[in-house]
Parts: sequence; structure tokens; C-alpha cells
Amino acid sequence: MKKALAGPPKRTAKKLPERRAMIAAARRRIGAVLAVAAKRTQQLDRAAAKRIEKMRPRLASWLRRLRNSGKRLVVALGKRLRPAGVLVLRVFAKGERWLRRASAAAGHWATRASAVVTPQRAVYAVVLASAICLAVSQFVFYRGVEIGQPGYSGLSAAAPPTVGVKKAGEASSYVLVPIALLAAIAATMALRPARRGLGRIVIALGLLSIAVILIVDLPAGLDAGTQEARFSGAAAVLLAGFYAQLAAAAGLVIGGLLYYARPCRIRINLSGRAASARRRRRRPPDSSRGRAARRPLRRRNAAASAPASQP
Repeated sequence: MKKALAGPPKRTAKKLPERRAMIAAARRRIGAVLAVAAKRTQQLDRAAAKRIEKMRPRLASWLRRLRNSGKRLVVALGKRLRPAGVLVLRVFAKGERWLRRASAAAGHWATRASAVVTPQRAVYAVVLASAICLAVSQFVFYRGVEIGQPGYSGLSAAAPPTVGVKKAGEASSYVLVPIALLAAIAATMALRPARRGLGRIVIALGLLSIAVILIVDLPAGLDAGTQEARFSGAAAVLLAGFYAQLAAAAGLVIGGLLYYARPCRIRINLSGRAASARRRRRRPPDSSRGRAARRPLRRRNAAASAPASQP
């Protein structure tokens, strides 16, 4: 009979040598080292504790001396610094008294000033000042032509020469002067009571002034005219007079709005008026009939009120 073909030869696995003895020896060495370290640590701890116990009285005496010396130093410094501290406290006390007196005086004068400077008068002062500034600004130079302005752009100490300056009233034929006068008259008449409608007139005059400034004065102020053809680098610029009249016209509008709005006017309803009337009502004196009627009657003893019996 034929034998079956045999497969590839099986490989026998080699047994590795056991290393348990080596691991156990290493563990024993590590344990011995840790035991020696723990023993040495205990010895050092005991030695340090003994030394600290021996030095404890010295440390206590040093701390006691340090505390006593600190107390003496504090007492000595306190004696030396006491006059300065007393002086500082006295200065603070005087400053506090002065501040209290100043605050009381400021409150007193503020109360008296509030009785004189009412909101209506303050608004009148704003409108009147704006009207005066608007009239004065018409006689101030409001435009000019600067020659060679590009050449002076990098120089801070020198300014380009200005020619062709004109006053604000020349462009508008001084029409804003009567407008300012009418605004001042309207503000003066508005001081009377029941003249709230005059605030609208002041607002209209202020808006008219702004319109004249922006429509007439502004284009005329930015027009160089013949100076641009005569000089190179000529440019028209607006001066302080233009902005002064514009600010004054805006002040008229603001003053008129404040007077027409009356923000400080407080309306009292019927309940508030009744409460104020009750507070102002005069209390009746003690001897009046109403006081006697409201007073409770004293209770009398029956034995005391009964007539005495005759024998």
C-alpha cells in the first residue's frame, strides 16, 4: 500500500527560560532600599525633633525679647508721632467745619438765586444775549481770500496773507440787525404772563436768520471773485464772524423752543390742589367748640357723683 504524503515537518517551540528568580531578586533589592530609606528618615526625624526640643526654650526667650522690643519701639514711635497726629486731626476737623459752612452758605445763596433767576428769566437772558451777538456779528469780518495758501500748508509759524475781507452785514445788507432787534423786543414782551405765543415768533426769527446766513452769506463768503484771477493759489475762507452769527441764530431758536415748551412749569391736578389746601387750612384753637366736641368726656365715679346722705 502506498503511504500518504506527509506534510511539512512540524516545528517544535523552544521553551523560554524562566525569569521569575531574577524578578524576585530585583524586588527584594528595591524593598531593602526602601526599608533602609524609611529607617534613615525616621532617624533624621527623631534627631531633628530632639534638637528642636532642646532649642525650644531659646526660641521662646528670643520671641519674648522681640515682642518686648517691638512694644517699646511702638510706644516710642507713638510718643514721637503723637503731636503730628493731633495736628493732622485738628486740621481735618477745621477743614470739615469750613466745608460745612461753605456748603450751608452755598445752599443759602443758591436758594436766594433760584428765587431771583427763574426759568423764564433765564430763557429771556439766553434770547437777549443771542440777539445782541447776532447784531454785533454783522460788524465783524466773516470772510477773506488767502493768497498762496498751498505754499503755507507745511508751515505752522507763518500764515498766508489775507485780502478782500468783508463784514457779515455787507453780504445781506445788514438785514439781520432788525431781525435781532425784533427778537429782543419779543423776548422782552414774553416776560409778561400769558405770552407763550411770543416764543413762536422768536423761533421763526431764528430760523429766518439761519436761512439768510446759509443762503446769502455762505455762497458769498466762499466766492473768491476777482482775487482768484489776480493772484495764484487764492482761496476764499470763512472767518470767525460767520460762525459767530450762525451760533447766535441757533441760540435764538433754542431760546424760543425753551420758552414755548416751558419745561419747568409744573401742572397740579385737582387732587394735588385739594391736598395743598388741606395742608394750608388753619387748625382751630383748643378753646373752640369743635375741639371741645372732639374731646372725649372723662368718666366720673358713681360714689363721688352721688349726693351725700343726711343723718
